[in-house]
Amino acid sequence: MTRPLVIVFGGSRVYPGDDAYEEAYRLGALLARAGFTVGSGGYQGVMEAVSRGAREAGGHVVGYTCDIFEDVEPNPWLSEERRTRTLTERIERMAQEGDAFIALHGGIGTLAELTVVWNLLLLDHLGSKPFLLVGDEWLPLLETFREHTQMGSSAFQLVTPVATPEEAVAYLQARDLRPEEADA
Repeated sequence: MTRPLVIVFGGSRVYPGDDAYEEAYRLGALLARAGFTVGSGGYQGVMEAVSRGAREAGGHVVGYTCDIFEDVEPNPWLSEERRTRTLTERIERMAQEGDAFIALHGGIGTLAELTVVWNLLLLDHLGSKPFLLVGDEWLPLLETFREHTQMGSSAFQLVTPVATPEEAVAYLQARDLRPEEADA
């Protein structure tokens, strides 16, 4: 049986020993132990940490890599690499193939992934898939979006802020997540 694929978004400028790295590592391990396949952008930082945590916990890890990063090696913790040509193709493929999404600490790339997936969920192009934002740093951003954009309340019902990786995994376990037919 194919396991549900949880796509984790997060920044590349996070290093071993950083709190954000350790949080991502913990999330990867928790997801793998809970029976999820873990996906990410496949490179360094949060992507490496979540991949490493999942692999060291015995999980399957998918890395969505991109031709524009031709000089960057994928992290060594991937079980499988799914190569794309462009950043937009990479985000689209993760959005289509993911059964759930989690955003961790990140930068502009993480924000791009978050907003594209969020918009696709709002337009109902992905069905009903959980999207979790882990950590308090997302709360001011959500408040800014509420106050300074034309986003309606329905948009905010599509993302769920949680404080910790443990809360994120518990949230996903409480849902009856099943892999999309395309992943089987």
